[in-house]
Amino acid sequence: MTAALALLLGAALTGWFTPALLNRINPARTDPSALLVAWLLAAVGVLAATIAGTVLLLSPGHGAGTTVMSIVNECLAAISHGTPPRAEVFAGLAGIALVSLLTLRFAVIVVQFARRRARTRRQHLETLQMAARCDDHCPRTWWLDHDEPMAFSYAYRRGVIVATEGLERHLSAAEVAAVLAHERAHLRGKHHHVITWVDALAKALPFLPLFREAPSAVRMLVELAADVAAVREHGAATVRTALLSVAGHGTPDGTLAMGGGGVELRLAALTNGGAPAGRAKRILACALAAATMTTLPMFTGAGVLLSVAVVACPLTGA
Repeated sequence: MTAALALLLGAALTGWFTPALLNRINPARTDPSALLVAWLLAAVGVLAATIAGTVLLLSPGHGAGTTVMSIVNECLAAISHGTPPRAEVFAGLAGIALVSLLTLRFAVIVVQFARRRARTRRQHLETLQMAARCDDHCPRTWWLDHDEPMAFSYAYRRGVIVATEGLERHLSAAEVAAVLAHERAHLRGKHHHVITWVDALAKALPFLPLFREAPSAVRMLVELAADVAAVREHGAATVRTALLSVAGHGTPDGTLAMGGGGVELRLAALTNGGAPAGRAKRILACALAAATMTTLPMFTGAGVLLSVAVVACPLTGA
C-alpha cells in the first residue's frame, strides 16, 4: 500500500505546489523551451502518478518492494495497526472508477475543443482564401491586402501562415522575415496542439493549481520560444523592432501570432536576455526538466512518507 500511497500523495502535492515553484523562475532569463517542458511534463507526471497509484491499490503487493519502502510500509502499518484488505480493494476500485471518469471527461473535452477549433479554423481559412494570394513556401503563406502589419498561424495540415501586405509596407525585409520565422516556429513546435491540450486539461481538472494555471503559462512560453527561434535566425534587435511593429493588433481565435500577449515580458527578454542557448545545451536543459518533473510526484510522496515514518516510528516502538 505504501508505494500506491506515495504516488497518490506525491501527485496531489506536486499538482498543488509546482505552479508556485515554476512561477518563481523568470522566463525572460531562462530557456523557454526547458520551462515549457517543465510545465507540460509536470502535468503528465501528476496524471501518470495518479493512475499508477490507483492501479497499485488493486495489485497484490501494492507496489511495495524496495528496502526503504518496505521499512516505511512496516512502520506505517505499526502506526495504523494495518488496514483491512477489503477496505484497500474498495479504495482501489473507487479510485479506478474516479480516474476512469476523469479520463473520459478529459478525452471528451479534448475532442470538443479540437472539433470546435477545427470548425472555426476552416471557416476563417475559407473566407481568407478568397481574398489572399498564396506563395509556394512550406508552410504556405497567404498574403492579404491589408495595411495593418499582422501575421498569425493556423495548425492546418502542414501549417498555414496568414500575413498582411502591411508587413512589407511598414517593416524592413529583415523584420518581415523575423515575423515569419516566429510563426514557423509555432508550427514546427506544434504549439497550437499543445495549447489545445492544456486548455482541455484545465477545463476537465480545474481543482489542481497546476492544471488551472498551465494555459496562461504555456501561452506565454510558446511565444517566448518562438521569439528565441526567430532570434537565432535574425538577431534580437531585429526581432524586437518587429515585435514592436506588430504588437497590439487583434487576431482570430485559434491562432498564434507574434503580436499576441505578454509583449512587455518578451521585450524585456529580447533586451536583457543573453544569446540563445546552443542545441546541445537546450537538449540537456529540456532533458533535465523532463526527468525532474516526471519523477517529482514519486519522490515527493516517498519523501513525505519517509519523514512521517522517521518521526512517528520511535513513538510506536516500531
